Amino acid sequence: MQQFEPAMILTVRLDEQSQAHFDKLREAHFPPERNFLKAHLTLFHKLPDSPETAELIADLKHPRFNMQVSKLIHLGAGVAYKLEAPELSSLRNGIKVKFEAALSAQDRKGFRAHITIQNKTSPEQASALMAELSKDFTPFEVKATGLDLWNYLGGPWLHKQFFPFA
Repeated sequence: MQQFEPAMILTVRLDEQSQAHFDKLREAHFPPERNFLKAHLTLFHKLPDSPETAELIADLKHPRFNMQVSKLIHLGAGVAYKLEAPELSSLRNGIKVKFEAALSAQDRKGFRAHITIQNKTSPEQASALMAELSKDFTPFEVKATGLDLWNYLGGPWLHKQFFPFA
């Protein structure tokens, strides 16, 4: 049995229409044997697995906001969509301050907001999908509606709690 360190993952919840759009792309292009998750925008990969984490997230008061899906990103072995919004950066920075001492190296370094729709494929497959999606890509907006806290299970995630934005 695979061993993993208990941790919590924090993601941004998208409006239903946008979530369905990205889920459809991920289902079509992510290797099925590795696709344990729906499409997601991860804010933090490893927060402490403790009741205090949920309490700190619950104390956040934030309005819903729009994010710009600004471009496609070639990941080498996959493809993602880049998301941008000043509110997203501000939200993440505010949470980062609360968990500074407990953050992993991955969560301490620069934040690149993205939704991965393909990963762990060959560079050729990734380049082909990048070319295909780039043909018709135009920037568009999605709405951030809240935060989701997940328990990491060594591959799949277990949903713990939803924190809606005002």
